[in-house]
Order: sequence, then structure tokens, then C-alpha cells
Amino acid sequence: MSTSIGQSTFENQLDSMVREFVKEKLETIMKEEMESFFTHEHPELKNQKNGFYTRQLDTRYGRLENLRVPRDRQNAFQTELFSPYQRREEWLGEAIITMYQKGVSTREIGHFIEKILGHSYSASTISQVTDVVTEDITQWQQRPLKKRYSVLYLDGTYLKLRREDVANEVVYLVVGVTEEGYREILGFYVGGQESANGWRNILLDLYSRGLEEVLLGVFDGLAGLEEAMKAVYPKADVQRCVVHKVRNALHAVRKKDQPAVAQDFKPIYQANTYEEAKNRFKEFKENWQKRYPKVVATWEKDLDVLLTFLSYPSTIRPMIYTTNIIERTMKEIKKRTKTMNSLPNEKAAEKIVYLQAIDYNERWATRRLRGFGEAYEALQEMFKQRYSGP
Repeated sequence: MSTSIGQSTFENQLDSMVREFVKEKLETIMKEEMESFFTHEHPELKNQKNGFYTRQLDTRYGRLENLRVPRDRQNAFQTELFSPYQRREEWLGEAIITMYQKGVSTREIGHFIEKILGHSYSASTISQVTDVVTEDITQWQQRPLKKRYSVLYLDGTYLKLRREDVANEVVYLVVGVTEEGYREILGFYVGGQESANGWRNILLDLYSRGLEEVLLGVFDGLAGLEEAMKAVYPKADVQRCVVHKVRNALHAVRKKDQPAVAQDFKPIYQANTYEEAKNRFKEFKENWQKRYPKVVATWEKDLDVLLTFLSYPSTIRPMIYTTNIIERTMKEIKKRTKTMNSLPNEKAAEKIVYLQAIDYNERWATRRLRGFGEAYEALQEMFKQRYSGP
């Protein structure tokens, strides 16, 4: 026990010595800065020195109290070490934002900072630090987009959001694939319940920001979403997510039949041509019509939009017959917010999603999706046929 106390005392003394050493070095640097400023840059102001003022600064070595900052009567000199109103080194703000992005609550961040600095930051202070991204969010959401995207993936997920009480509200997300085959989160929108009208407004926003030509929209079976897509991009094809459709069908059959039904679906969406897929569906219908007529009927009704991907180059079909690409992105966002129980307001939700979005876009910028390089010429020809001429 005494050994532990002694070790703790030693560590505290060492920390104090390090902070004092850093403080002395910073004060020395500022004195030299000021001397150079008046001697070499503004010798006419040399007699305007006016002592110093004290302030605190949070650094990676802890909080420095009573740091002596030199000043002059006209406030002409300003140290390069930090800005006049800066109370923390940039690393601390960046660390706070990174932890917030990873889903760490503002209260937990405050406790973490206390362990580093020996002084706590309140949840409201942490929130103020993360507010620096608010202006960035607005600019990012209004940024111009490329004119052409080969594919748009649309999906929504729900986060617990507090207004007067806590309720699930949707986060709409759009991922685009460029002509060259690179992914990019084009936009996100927070609030309310997912609806086709909500999606229509989002697509109109994308169009107003310059995205005018799309080959294919990929999404699940939300009622009215296909019509919303066609209203904004009438020349685009629509692909209903096959994985969603299979999953929903399996939920509608008895457990003992699920493996056989799943196996009989595969020849449909693994076919090489549209005609082959239709023939495989006829076989599926013959096998299961009597036992599960509703499952067969809903597939027959949606078969065309489930097989759209077969009219595209074979190298990209694994990427476009399902919304798996965007679903993985959504799962990561949900993972980041899982530890927060609920988000205190819409702005907090936007900060989380935005930080995740720019992180994804930076990583994706150099990673072309598999198959799009080989399909480039064919996709260019499709753009030409749809969007060139009258």
C-alpha cells in the first residue's frame, strides 16, 4: 500500500516538474519572439513594451497555470505559439473531436481529459469544442457535386434523438459512385420519419447542387421511393435490393422451408441474362406457388426492378444488385452512436454523421470499387445514349 502511495506521489511530482519545464520554455520562446519582433521587424515600437499578462493553457503535458505572455502598449505583438483567445492546444480539440466521432459521450470525454490535464471539462464545454464543425457541416452539405454519378445508393437508418422526449428519427444517407468507380457520401439529412417525399426532396437537393445525370438508383422497397427517383432522374434505372427482397421472403415462409427457398432464389439473381433469370423464376414459381402464393406474387410483381442489374456490365453486377455497400456505412454510424443511448439534439446527430462521412470519403478517395474500371467504357456509352442528343 505504501509503495503504491509513494509511486503515485513520485509520478505527481514528475508531472509537476515536466509542466514547470514546459512553462519556462514557452515563456523563453515568447520573450525571444518579442525581442525579434521589436528589434528586426518594428524597431520604431521598441519602447512600447508593457510587461506581461498571465493566462492558463491546456497542453498535452497538463494545464499550465499563470503562463506569462509578453505584451506591448499597442497590442502589435502576438506570439506564434497560440492565438489570443486560445485556451488549449490544437491537439486537444482534435482529440476531443476524434473521440466524439468514435461515439464517446461528452461526459466520458470530460473524464478522459481530466486524467490527462488534472482538470475536468464539462459536457457543455466538450460540446462547444465539437461545435467547431457546425460551420463545416453547412458548407459540406451545400458543396457542388459532379454532374455524373454512375450509381446512387439510398438508405435510411434510425437514431434515438431527444427533443422534448426521446424518439427514433431517420438519418437519410446517399452514397454515389463516380464515373471512374469511386464511392463518395454525397449528403445526409437528419430528422422525422423516412418517407418517399423526404427522399424526393433530398434528390432535388442533389440535383440543385449539380448532380444532373445518373444511370442507376439502388435502394430497398420503401413505398413510393421508385417514383421519387423517377421524378427527379427520369432517365435513371431503378434497382430494388435483391438481398432485402430475399430476406423479406424468407421471413414469410416456415423455418423448415427457409433453406430450400433460399437455395431456389439463387439461380434467379445469379443468372447471366434477363431471359435466363425469368426462366429460373418460372421454375421457382412452379416449386413454391402452391405453398407460398404471396411470396411468389410479390416477387413476380417486382421482378423487373429486381433484375435491372443484369442489363449492366457483368463486372459491376455484384456491387449493384444490393444495397450492402451503403448498409455497411450505416452500421458504422449506428455503432458510433450506440454508447450514447440518445443524442441530445439534431445538431449532435449531424456532427456524428458528418465526422463519419468525411472520414469515409477520405478513405474511399483512393479506392476504386471492384469492376468499375473494366466497365468504364460501357458505362460511358450508356451515359451517351441517355443524356446526349434531344
